[in-house]
Amino acid sequence: MEDFMIGNVIVGQSGGPTSVINSSLVGVYKTARDRGAKKVYGMLHGIKGLLDGQYVDLSEKIKTDIDIDLLKRTPSSYLGSCRYKLPEVNEDKAVYEKIFKTLEDLEVKYFFYIGGNDSMDTIKKLSDYANLVNSDIKFMGVPKTIDNDLAVTDHTPGYGSAAKYIAATMKEIIRDGLVYDYPTITIVEIMGRNAGWLTAAAALAKGEDCEGVDMIYLPEKVFDIDKFMARVKSLSEQGRSMVIAISEGIKVADGRYVFELSDHVEFVDAFGHKQLAGSAKFLANKIGSELGIKTRAIELSTMQRCAAHMTSRTDITEAFNVGGAAVKAAFEGATGQVVVLKRISDDPYMCITETHDVHDIANVEKKIPLEWITDDDYVTDDLIHYIRPLIQAELSPIMVDGLPRHLNVNF
Repeated sequence: MEDFMIGNVIVGQSGGPTSVINSSLVGVYKTARDRGAKKVYGMLHGIKGLLDGQYVDLSEKIKTDIDIDLLKRTPSSYLGSCRYKLPEVNEDKAVYEKIFKTLEDLEVKYFFYIGGNDSMDTIKKLSDYANLVNSDIKFMGVPKTIDNDLAVTDHTPGYGSAAKYIAATMKEIIRDGLVYDYPTITIVEIMGRNAGWLTAAAALAKGEDCEGVDMIYLPEKVFDIDKFMARVKSLSEQGRSMVIAISEGIKVADGRYVFELSDHVEFVDAFGHKQLAGSAKFLANKIGSELGIKTRAIELSTMQRCAAHMTSRTDITEAFNVGGAAVKAAFEGATGQVVVLKRISDDPYMCITETHDVHDIANVEKKIPLEWITDDDYVTDDLIHYIRPLIQAELSPIMVDGLPRHLNVNF
């Protein structure tokens, strides 16, 4: 092993958690240890925690194969997360000097960040600064997001399990929603700011044992409230009960989110993202007051990203693989790269890992192609066929006293 490959590793997690993000962490940790890394550190609460001097030696926390198996099945971010936006170098160079001083003190040569779009912005800025100051530290992005909106990669680890949970939950909601002999309406609000990949997964509920959802509304298309109300009225007059899936980020023609049409408290994070919630409640109230139909609003909220009891084995395996692939690439000299998944076959489904320049991925949002969204408020078979392989197979939790056992870092 050449001299530039001798050094310590540090890994962090950022952005919204998923049910399989810790499988990527295990992929980084185990591969780095197997390839001879002296130490593998974990940032507590991502890059923000590193700036605050918060990190742990993961070998003191992950000691046995049982720990590894538990961690792969533990939802949310084991190391904690953050939504911290690094400034531009010309705005605050001192932040970068502090980060690189900490990395040098820890003798870190390889930096891995597990996250989505905003996290890849962090990798881009750190790798650019490393080039600027001639640092030999390697910076690699490990993809993660239930939103599936990361560019270049076929899909992102975390999405398959969230899609599996959504499809399964919609089947249960549909069974519950159709029990009465009079029309009722259930509106289910699913995560998705500007991309409707998660909400589209509701279409998987339809099958020989399930009628499926009646309508699907995605943020890729303008939401027409008048058309929506007319369709609901028409179907209800046929004595139909309905289950409707909507993305939290659906917008009306003037650019406002639907939830902004009602009174709401606005919260904006460091990246300028508004906290979205309340569109289903607004529409349910409107239907109830104008049409007099019993309507229920359900927000899946954080449940869709932390349901580790409903993980896809395909997803958890790919999450592990992208972590390991990032380490392999970095140890071979790559930097400023993101591991991506490339689908090479649909039948049978097969994906391989590659690396790609972070500058083509950071701050680029992948949306559902419009040709995969129908004019009658649904999605095409092509989109369903794209999603279905990602939800396949299961990885059962390790149960103790009737409940899933998780691994806690105990900060």
